[in-house]
Amino acid sequence: MSLRSIFSRLLSSRSRSRLIDSRDSESQKLESKISGNHTPESRQPKSTWRHRLTIFLIAVTLLLSAIWLLLAIWYQYGISSVLTWLATIAIASILAALLSTRYWDTVTKVLQNDSRSNKRLISKGTVTKVLIGIYSTVWLIGLGWFFSIEPKQDREWMAEVDQQVSYERDATNPDLVTLTNVRNFDWQTEANANEHWDTRTIDLSKLSGVDVTNSYWMGPLIAHTLVSFRFEDDRPLAFSFEIRKEDGESFSALAGFFRRYELSLIAAEERDIIYTRSNARGEQVYLFPISNLQQHEVRSLFESYLTAADDLNTKPAWYNTLVSNCTNIIFYMARIVSGDRLPWDYRIWVSGWLPNYLYDVGMLDAAPEKDNQPWSMNTWYERTHINPKAKGFDNQTNSQSSVSRDENSSEFSQQIRQDIPIPSLANSQASAEAKAKSTAQSSD
Repeated sequence: MSLRSIFSRLLSSRSRSRLIDSRDSESQKLESKISGNHTPESRQPKSTWRHRLTIFLIAVTLLLSAIWLLLAIWYQYGISSVLTWLATIAIASILAALLSTRYWDTVTKVLQNDSRSNKRLISKGTVTKVLIGIYSTVWLIGLGWFFSIEPKQDREWMAEVDQQVSYERDATNPDLVTLTNVRNFDWQTEANANEHWDTRTIDLSKLSGVDVTNSYWMGPLIAHTLVSFRFEDDRPLAFSFEIRKEDGESFSALAGFFRRYELSLIAAEERDIIYTRSNARGEQVYLFPISNLQQHEVRSLFESYLTAADDLNTKPAWYNTLVSNCTNIIFYMARIVSGDRLPWDYRIWVSGWLPNYLYDVGMLDAAPEKDNQPWSMNTWYERTHINPKAKGFDNQTNSQSSVSRDENSSEFSQQIRQDIPIPSLANSQASAEAKAKSTAQSSD
């Protein structure tokens, strides 16, 4: 073999090697582009903490909004409803698809390596935007549906909220107000009572004070709040904002966020509305007499209840566990009457701590027995606990009984106020505010 032929074969071999290497390099670059992997020189910088935080907040927002919408559908249609299940499957599918976009690069790589797939694949960003758009549309439609749900007056209500209080003023004396549908049931057990709705005339000029009653039924943080108005020569009258339950319906604090219950205003005798809590249900009930009020403030608060009755009779409203419940509605009305004397406070939304709030703002007399020995909040709770006082009270009246309902109501109201000092009304605004300020400082 000649030297020329040897060099010719050697050069030919090197050329083929270079060609193969070049082809391999081009193949690797193509794979790198398809799979999204880049060389170290072109590698993008790692995600910053701000980017991760943004992604986390978006994910939490999507999850919470989905839970809210599903709960709204659940409480409106029930968990066994076909609509509830279809909505759950649809929303869960959209969120699952959004989650899967995190692995979109892996999926596209597998599909691109499939020799049967010659079509250009959709990018990850496009898929994510489409899915978020679909979810946002679904959620906004659900939001519009939720706020279109209207409260009703004509449902099959439970007996204790079947009627709504209404009133008329005397044409010759506006102080005389005749209330219709004042509840005055004879409760035997939590679920059984003899129904009785009264008509009662009261004299607003005889208003002598206000008591706030807290009934604890779910731990120290949650309580139902009632307001009783005292009169100089008559028994008290209690008002209570409550959910208007349908037959067979029970209360759920969570359902109260989702337009599940209409709002009801009950005017009742204390032997009915307090007795059923302290005796029939076994809740722990406390009655606090409010100090440092003027007569016109008490009257204005009473008038606020009459206005609320008019509003609910004209147009029903929804109960809301957070913004329109039995406690903060009272605070809204009282603040209109008393203004800055009742500052905003987180305890307005934690109903069980309402008495502590009243104590701190000077609405509970620091030394009610005038012996210069201030009462602590513990003393107030001890003295105002009415369960021991109401225990054994005979709440039954009938046509054969020698005791009328009115007499029985007066006796119950007197009995639960034993050992509770009842404050008198303030003579002027200056004295009321000064006394409240002094009381608040004493409580501190």
